[in-house]
Amino acid sequence: MPASVLTLYNRLARNPAGRWLFSRLICLKAPYFATIAPRIESLEPGCGVATLRHRRRVTNHIGSVHAIALCNLAEFIGGLTTEVSLPASMRWIPKGMTVEYLKKAMGTMRAVATPEFAPTASEIGYALPVRVDVTNTQGEAVFQARIAMWVSPKPSPGAR
Repeated sequence: MPASVLTLYNRLARNPAGRWLFSRLICLKAPYFATIAPRIESLEPGCGVATLRHRRRVTNHIGSVHAIALCNLAEFIGGLTTEVSLPASMRWIPKGMTVEYLKKAMGTMRAVATPEFAPTASEIGYALPVRVDVTNTQGEAVFQARIAMWVSPKPSPGAR
């Protein structure tokens, strides 16, 4: 059985470049996230933190961090936080995202993801809203997202 995402993170995070390596591994698994080169800062059940450096490849025409780069950062940390918060018998998929742009996004962005309630095992699927708050280097809120995660039981081995 493969190691869980949280087990892998905890194992790698003990090393000097471990969080960077973990972030790169996630980008290999989900290549689209590599377009923003996010960096995991911390990850535990109920809370995840990731950053996005402000550099040319993530900017828009006015020189701030692009709105979609912020959405990608929110989905990156929101998905990882959901993954490590779920019981092993459950799986997730994002079904939608509502976003609010609060301030011009300049500098390194710091995203904090928190599920709105603790997920539980269930025999039926359910909605799990995950909130992601993004701040700039001064700690000012620049972006908020609410990701609608759909949580459902993993299929039984051998089931189609």
